[in-house]
Amino acid sequence: MDGAPARRKLLYVADLGIGATSAFRLEALKRIGQDVLPFNTRDHLSPSPLLSKLRYRYPIGPLITTANRNLLETIQEQKPDVVWFDKPLVFTPETIQKIKATGAKTVCYNQDNPFGPRNDGCWMQFYRIYKLFDLQCLFRTADIQRYIEWNIPFIQIQLSYDPAVHFPPPAGWSDSDRTRALSFIGTPYDQRHEFLRSLAEDYKLPLVISGDRWDKVYPPETLAKYVLSGSLRAADYRKGIWQSKINLAFVTQSNQEDVAHKAFEIAACEAFLLALRTPGHQAAFKEDKEAVFFSTIEECAEKARYYLDHAAEREAIARRGRGRAVASGYDNDTQLKRVLLKLDGIETSPTI
Repeated sequence: MDGAPARRKLLYVADLGIGATSAFRLEALKRIGQDVLPFNTRDHLSPSPLLSKLRYRYPIGPLITTANRNLLETIQEQKPDVVWFDKPLVFTPETIQKIKATGAKTVCYNQDNPFGPRNDGCWMQFYRIYKLFDLQCLFRTADIQRYIEWNIPFIQIQLSYDPAVHFPPPAGWSDSDRTRALSFIGTPYDQRHEFLRSLAEDYKLPLVISGDRWDKVYPPETLAKYVLSGSLRAADYRKGIWQSKINLAFVTQSNQEDVAHKAFEIAACEAFLLALRTPGHQAAFKEDKEAVFFSTIEECAEKARYYLDHAAEREAIARRGRGRAVASGYDNDTQLKRVLLKLDGIETSPTI
């Protein structure tokens, strides 16, 4: 991508917990030349588990007052050119309007889908503020038509990997290091738990799962068989991908996803990707050359069994997938640069 975005003082407003992808994007903005100041929302909200649960459903009144007040005080003190919100759930219309009155541009980056069929229950304030931002970052085909009809400024970008976190394993890495055979790292959205258990029990495939909330869908004996660990983050997540002979990826259909975020992370780690066949995945990777896809459980099982037995083919596909991810700009730096160039009035084409 030609040209660099203008250098700006940028206040980055997000939950910056350990391993959060928002923290990766903060570092990416620094790498592409922005003067970035972090505003970690969790530092301005009560850590009480009871209040956190209440605030998730009802982000109003005293539950969010301090965060809104402290953000406005920070903006008054720092005078940023851009205030970048990553999944803003606790900020009020009054706060956004006061920010805009300072002359700062406001950007909303939200990877989740407030308008899809999945009822996350956390969007009360977002529904009040989403029309106020100067620029929205959109990821889903389903969102494009919505925002066109609403006449809200947006840029279409894509879910992306972080080059400082998602990279290939050390030289000489081989199947002797891949202790996970057929591997899924993630959560049991949609009907994944049934699909995966069937792969293991009906198709007799060596399944390994890591992630949270599997105890909500599997009984203890099933957990003990297939779930190796809870959530993996940052370096542990990368190592889990490296250690997997086959990395499975789905899309969260209840969230109207076109692609899986982890598909780009897996490819960037130069690992073998076996993903649900969707138009988004087919646009991102050449089928059977850079990634392998399935539409049914029978096809998934057949391909998993084949590639478990063909390490050289797996590794060649993984190398080409990594090459495609890098060459096509499926990384945070490239995608966030496109957002900043949009603020400069420069239009760029989506990479897929």
